[in-house]
Amino acid sequence: MNKNLFDGKVILITGGTGSLGKTLVRHFLTGNYGIPQQVIVFSRDEAKQHFMRLSYLHKKHATDEVIYNQLCERLVFRIGDVRSYNDIKRVLPGVNVVINAAALKQVPTCEYFPEQAIETNCTGAANLAQAVIEGFGNPETVIAISTDKACKPVNVMGMTKAIQERIIVTANVYTAKTKFLCVRYGNVLASRGSVIPLFIDQIQKGETVTITDKRMTRFLLSLDEAVCTVFSAIEHGNAGEIFVPRIQSANVTDVAKVLIGDREIKIRYTEIRPGEKIHEIMISEEETARVGRRGAYYVIRCILPEISDRVPNGDEPYDLQGEYSSCDHTMNHSEIRSLLERNNLKVSDARDTPENLTLDN
Repeated sequence: MNKNLFDGKVILITGGTGSLGKTLVRHFLTGNYGIPQQVIVFSRDEAKQHFMRLSYLHKKHATDEVIYNQLCERLVFRIGDVRSYNDIKRVLPGVNVVINAAALKQVPTCEYFPEQAIETNCTGAANLAQAVIEGFGNPETVIAISTDKACKPVNVMGMTKAIQERIIVTANVYTAKTKFLCVRYGNVLASRGSVIPLFIDQIQKGETVTITDKRMTRFLLSLDEAVCTVFSAIEHGNAGEIFVPRIQSANVTDVAKVLIGDREIKIRYTEIRPGEKIHEIMISEEETARVGRRGAYYVIRCILPEISDRVPNGDEPYDLQGEYSSCDHTMNHSEIRSLLERNNLKVSDARDTPENLTLDN
């Protein structure tokens, strides 16, 4: 990856206080991919912004905070909501790269409040695209964070993310000065709301581990791998493309068994939650005709000829025989254990020592 990729750039992260947003900020501020001029964290949660700011000031308590001239710092915080077109218009000027990570992503929540999911996941993306098209900013790249649930969606979260993909991709029809594209990936290990922290909490308390269905499989990748997918799409992606990482998947029961180890903890199967899938699909059978390989990723080319005809197609042939599903090739226990340990999800063989089962990230 280009070590000067973000040198001198102004980067905007919507939803920047979420799990992915915080990891993106950490990677940007290392300078490993160039030193950005400014990183803007844009979100509507003042408390999360406050504590995130304190963490970068190396202060433990609010009373330790010094006067923070935030608009002059490399890392700045802006209160705003992607649902508000005016908020988006005000934050875009001078931005070079936009990463749209703002989302309602909890599947059951979106099932009960579909109109709220539409407002954030769809209207928010439309506001961003429209503001760029109308010239309120001139970013080089706008990249939206999607999900495997957007492929053959059966739940509101996936449906709204699928529409977000189309909104972002279609924006390329109306402007050629900005590159709009997406990344689509699976469940992020240890992100807020994911199942592994739930399992760890249940095991630490000696409780029964609950799983909705014995057949359940999921794609798994780390937050760092998610960031690498975003960075690779920014560097190597073309207008209208969807980047999909080639990653491993696992049966959720096997993940729980690896975390439990030899502890005398039972697994109880409950029932499928509202909107939940048995297996996730990253690329549909219909999309395979437009898929190529680019390094460590599959790339889905845009279906609109106005966009696909103007970008190069030098990808390697794809090696998919059908849809790309989490049930195709699941990891065994040894592979799952290795994946968890590589990502600082420590699994101890000792009994009754919850302090040895920790979540480092």
